Amino acid sequence: MFSADSAWIKVPGASAPALEELRAAVDLDLPRAYFDLLSFSDGGEGPLAVSPYNFCLHSAAEAMLAWVQGTYREFFPGFFVFGVSGGGDYIAFDFRKSEPWPVVAIDMTNIDLSESVDLVAHDFQSFLALIGAEKADA
Repeated sequence: MFSADSAWIKVPGASAPALEELRAAVDLDLPRAYFDLLSFSDGGEGPLAVSPYNFCLHSAAEAMLAWVQGTYREFFPGFFVFGVSGGGDYIAFDFRKSEPWPVVAIDMTNIDLSESVDLVAHDFQSFLALIGAEKADA
């Protein structure tokens, strides 16, 4: 999924039943490439070429549990969180927008969405290209 020189720290991929359980629990049409990533690595971590510069992927079970329990949705409605930065940001699909949903970073400490949401990539395919790569030159 990533190039051989990628800095992604891979873990074993999610099982087909775990992926189906996530699909069934979430009432959104999440991108196929997201499920492909979970099949490849059900969790894991690596650098991002853009801010917030790190990405820790939630496992299928973690993402599903957070969605079902509504862990973040009270303060951050309109998002599906599928990871964190490891430094205070959620990494999420912004389904307030039209498909393909942008991938955003959300400052967990600021519930003012006009201030706390930053675009990471215009869609998940673009986001995948940023994973495992070191910071892009400014």
